[in-house]
Amino acid sequence: MVQGDGVTLHGDDDGEGAPILLLHGLSATRRYVLHGSTALVRDGWRVIAYDSRGHGESDAAPSPDAYDYATLVGDAVRVMDDRDVPRATVVGMSMGAAVGAALALTHPDRVRALIAITPAHLGTPTLDPDKWNRLADGLLQGGPDGFVDAYGDPGVDPKSLELIRTVMRQRLNRHAHPAAVADCLRGTTAGAAFDGEDALRQVSCPTLVIGSRDRLDPEHPMRIAERWAELIPGAQFIVEDDGESPLAWRGGTLSRAIADFLAAVPG
Repeated sequence: MVQGDGVTLHGDDDGEGAPILLLHGLSATRRYVLHGSTALVRDGWRVIAYDSRGHGESDAAPSPDAYDYATLVGDAVRVMDDRDVPRATVVGMSMGAAVGAALALTHPDRVRALIAITPAHLGTPTLDPDKWNRLADGLLQGGPDGFVDAYGDPGVDPKSLELIRTVMRQRLNRHAHPAAVADCLRGTTAGAAFDGEDALRQVSCPTLVIGSRDRLDPEHPMRIAERWAELIPGAQFIVEDDGESPLAWRGGTLSRAIADFLAAVPG
């Protein structure tokens, strides 16, 4: 547990060796970065993961507007300080990728390398606040089923849609404070994580961007991940082969890709 700013964050700290900090996505929990894989710990890494404020087992923020990206970056720094980690590899998925990039920009001395998994945007506020308000209202009024109903059909094939809906329900049932997740759905998306494309050009740490093909993951357009890799100096980009399930969803394979990239990072 890490306490501060009126919030207690719950998480795990496993393994020894060079530290890796995991940052999960919006409406997810710490379990949904590596999906239960312990491969990095077995390979000699220290893996630190926590539930973001309002998510999973962590406390709700003291006010509904305390879910902005700057506050989420502050939480990440607080976790690193509490764990006596001066510098870490940061692995962030979706919202966590944006937090990781913002952390690398505002505290470059704290980030050895950045692994950005399926980034959803280019750092700027949402262009569709109605979508996020609709999802938040669905969660508040109908729980996980209400959220899924509000999500609707993004246009994927029926088999894939059923898988997406099942994972959503499983993920949303893990939250101790659903109303706080709803606040985060509204508040986080309404603000900027960083100053768009110009900011990504300033990321100075070694970076790996992992995309997903739109066939199964339309909420994380592959063109966004590709753009991150184009803008961040020296960044590498990988994505699953066409026809495969998303690399971002396969914890063991994802862990191996991260380990292979870090093996070439100096220091």
